[in-house]
Amino acid sequence: MLIRRNFTILIILIFIVSGSLFIQQCKPNESRFSSETVVNAFVGEQYCKNCHAAEYNAWSGSGHFKAMMPANDSTVAGDFNNRKLVANGISSRFFKKDGKFYINTDGEDGSNQDFEIKYTFGYYPLQQYLVEFPGGRMQSTRASWDVKNKKWFYQYAGQKIPAHNWLHWTGNAANWNTMCASCHSTNLQKNYNSDSDVYHTSFSRINVSCETCHGAGKLHIEYINGEKYKSGKKVTGSFLLLPKKGGQIAEIDACAICHARRSELSPNQIPGAPLLDNYIPEIPTTDHFYADGQANDEDYNYTSFTESKMFRQGVRCSNCHEPHLAKLKFEGNVLCTQCHASTYDSYAHSFHGMGTPGSECKNCHMPGKIYMGNDFRYDHTFRVPRPDLSVIYGTPNACNNCHKDKSPQWAADAIIKRYGPVRKYHFAEDLIPGSQLKENSEAHLIKLLKDTSVPDIIKAASANYLGKIQTGNSLNALLNCLNMPDAHIRYRALISLAAFPPEKWMYAAGPLLQDSIKAVRIAAAELYLPLPSNQVPPDYYTAYIKAKSELESYTLYQSDFAIGDVMIGDYYIKQNNYANAVKYYRRGLKKDSLMNYARLNLSVAYNLSGQNDQALQVLKDAVKVDQKNERIYFNLALLYNEMGNPSDAAKSLAKAVELKSVNPRVYYNFGLLLQQEGKNNQAIDIYKKGLHIAPEDASLNYTLALLLLQTGKIEEAKIPASVLKKYFPDNPDYQKIFQYLKL
Repeated sequence: MLIRRNFTILIILIFIVSGSLFIQQCKPNESRFSSETVVNAFVGEQYCKNCHAAEYNAWSGSGHFKAMMPANDSTVAGDFNNRKLVANGISSRFFKKDGKFYINTDGEDGSNQDFEIKYTFGYYPLQQYLVEFPGGRMQSTRASWDVKNKKWFYQYAGQKIPAHNWLHWTGNAANWNTMCASCHSTNLQKNYNSDSDVYHTSFSRINVSCETCHGAGKLHIEYINGEKYKSGKKVTGSFLLLPKKGGQIAEIDACAICHARRSELSPNQIPGAPLLDNYIPEIPTTDHFYADGQANDEDYNYTSFTESKMFRQGVRCSNCHEPHLAKLKFEGNVLCTQCHASTYDSYAHSFHGMGTPGSECKNCHMPGKIYMGNDFRYDHTFRVPRPDLSVIYGTPNACNNCHKDKSPQWAADAIIKRYGPVRKYHFAEDLIPGSQLKENSEAHLIKLLKDTSVPDIIKAASANYLGKIQTGNSLNALLNCLNMPDAHIRYRALISLAAFPPEKWMYAAGPLLQDSIKAVRIAAAELYLPLPSNQVPPDYYTAYIKAKSELESYTLYQSDFAIGDVMIGDYYIKQNNYANAVKYYRRGLKKDSLMNYARLNLSVAYNLSGQNDQALQVLKDAVKVDQKNERIYFNLALLYNEMGNPSDAAKSLAKAVELKSVNPRVYYNFGLLLQQEGKNNQAIDIYKKGLHIAPEDASLNYTLALLLLQTGKIEEAKIPASVLKKYFPDNPDYQKIFQYLKL
């Protein structure tokens, strides 16, 4: 009975993978401006150059200008003179025919075919190429041109990626409409029809133009040419989203639209709104970042920069980058000594010879990585190297990036020798142990939330981690987060509260259904979604219905992406619409066959709709994909038990424990099964292992106290009973234990 109930609890677990860019669709169509049908409109850069010639000329030579272009002799950088590339089990040939560019490479069925190149994509340090497919899809070839070294190479070097794999160049991961388009063109509209699986993507300008950053220009031009402007009646911003003297956050948010790893909330963007009204940026958790917050995956710059002291001091992108040229304002350390004392540009500071790589500020304070095969990008957290943390936790550090033949301990000793034994506090000292989700992690995370010197984006990461530590202290910390001014924190706290009983947050979260920020309202609606409508507090019901509508629109907007289909499945399963949940989970798996979290939830949907044989097969398929995922074994155990197979249930739970599960339900259910088999001592050991992970868990403390009493271990039973007395003193189920033990 208890095990069956825990299986159904899985429906409230949403697997959020926000790192991906949910963007847009197919054969591009340049739309014309119509003054009769719109209030504001995109008019094109030709209207800008008369007044802004210098900016226009700078932009015309920039990478933004070359972000996407029709393929022709002046735009294609790659060598298409019958060149060949053979690697990773793939043979490709690049050639021209009838004035057009072609690549012969492996297609959707695995066989080599000729594909016409329709567009160039990007310019430096690599250029990719787009091929048109049926249904309005545009796909980016895996073969790319290395502009620096003048050679062809394959993305995902060393990997043989078969056809039908999500990462294959014909698959969802390389789909221009979804993954790339909105950051390479202006006013891009995805226009995806999920029923027909067809795109009708359009854009105003093929590349990143003036209006990408400054907003639609019609009203600005009318104002400048009108009588109000000529008569001296000024309008703040002149109807532009990013005026010349705009604020720091407005500028950073404008850049973050493309220079952040984020998901998109809606096709109907709110011009000039705060970032989280239109997007959900990634936060520095171990899903995509190193445990100390350094960039790991292709995370772009926004999240990293918001971790930095420079961000907190008011520094903005244009302090270092010329926005129209899209290049650095100065070369070398001159860029940094704009603000920092020239004494930092010396041997006395760097302990490296001047003119060597070790003397460059960026190599110590912005260590980077290579992405997309040849694109080296610098981390924008601007941190002091901490090899001492590498010694303890294994995180990377700038010193050993160069001194690869030396150990982190060697680097840490060198820092002590030159700067003394004391390091100035950095949030990584708490973020790393907090991310490990061990016994002491909670204290580190709560400390980060209370520290006013800690960046808000790090507090958002802390709130995210606390959702995996279901204690009273974590709950209180998350509830406090709901009142914090930063929207990132409020959003992540709401997501984490889903792991706690509704009665603990039901009234505290209600006001956020009317939050000023759209992403927060959506998260609040998602939190209430599993509740029957009659359990939503009446004072918040109207706000809930409105926020739920926004949630539904956001969720359905992601339907062209594999992860988006899983989100939709989650949305339907919370509302007991199992048929639609199954439909979208299966859609997601069709696009990405390795997406095991889709299988976990698909098995739940099958189970709840009475199709246990299908549920079991899905979980067996999941084990084949990932044999070290403890959650799969937990779900298998619950399902086996429901199907009357306690032996296999016990084996699956044992496997989950072996894989060091941090889910207290694993230990609770395993202990119950062991008790049913008369293995009381083993059950006691399992309950204690669970309490080591979740010391305040009510079910574990209760079952352990009962079992210890039943086996005559009275004094030992007082330990879990005292926890119940401390945290759940009024629970009627525990009163007899309290009375018997005189607590």
